[in-house]
Amino acid sequence: MLTVNAYAATSPTDPLVKTTITRRDIGPYDVLITLHYSGVCHSDIHTIRGEWGPQTYPLTVGHEMVGVVSEIGSHVTKHEVGDRVGVGTMVNSCRTCEQCRDEREQYCAAGNIQAYASVDRDGTITQGGYSTHVVVVEDFVLKIPDAIPFEAAAPLLCAGITTYSPLRHWAAGPGKAVAIVGLGGLGHMGVKFAHAMGTDVTVLSQTLAKRDDGLKLGADHYHATSDPETFTQLVNSFDLIVNTVSAKIDLDAYLGLLKVNGVLVNVGAPAEPLSLSVGNLLGKRRSFAGSATGGIVETQEMLDFCAEHGLYADVEVIAADQINDAYERVLASDVRYRFVIDIDTLR
Repeated sequence: MLTVNAYAATSPTDPLVKTTITRRDIGPYDVLITLHYSGVCHSDIHTIRGEWGPQTYPLTVGHEMVGVVSEIGSHVTKHEVGDRVGVGTMVNSCRTCEQCRDEREQYCAAGNIQAYASVDRDGTITQGGYSTHVVVVEDFVLKIPDAIPFEAAAPLLCAGITTYSPLRHWAAGPGKAVAIVGLGGLGHMGVKFAHAMGTDVTVLSQTLAKRDDGLKLGADHYHATSDPETFTQLVNSFDLIVNTVSAKIDLDAYLGLLKVNGVLVNVGAPAEPLSLSVGNLLGKRRSFAGSATGGIVETQEMLDFCAEHGLYADVEVIAADQINDAYERVLASDVRYRFVIDIDTLR
């Protein structure tokens, strides 16, 4: 076993603390990665605070990890020592179900093994990227193109693929009108992707405070959802709405913004249930859907798309000992647009 430095939560309410965790011995198909950056996702906070269910503590979170391969198992063929690589939300799956065979491991019938807070095959609880090293089976390790700065690559492994996947699935492209709800860590990448795909892009944000940012990121239009006129002005306007916020919204109001055959897809995961009127679906054959990150092949496709189009996350790099302050700022929406931990400050 390898003992490594990490930051961990010891309870749902106490601050994260510096500690050590263990990583498994490197198996024949495993890759040991020396981590350099780890993104801070709102999901980390939800998980630690037990908002998505009870957890086992201590718990190290983080599912946006990038670093360099420092050792490989005897049977590894996909990666070499020195490669720039990343690990996202998943570290394994059953590999045999229909979804896994179709390269949709995020929907594994047995439940994929998450980067943290999942029961691994050996019965231990997985620990995430707020740590100096991680051991992952080679099939779930992604290649980071040289064109993408390391620190800006980390959020692509969750925030990036979470917005890229629904845009690809619902065929965002020229001639389509797409709205992105929320301009945070996920939303700012959704705007960049939708713009690069050639769509007409609208940001729907609670206020106009980030309007200039949204337009610079690639939005064609920007509207405040706190203004009731927005929902009158934009009725029947969009082919696709991607909701990135993890808070309760008025689904019926947003469904009214869709064209015939339009889709409202949730990628944010609010802790409380949402409700809607079925009549808002029936009248114009609208759909309400959900989407969860992407499979490994699709995530690699997304990374290559980013390299080709010069896209990456807008980040604020922090030292590891600033993580608790960063959490408070995330909750206050005070970040442009993703915190990334400099893991070298943890060594």
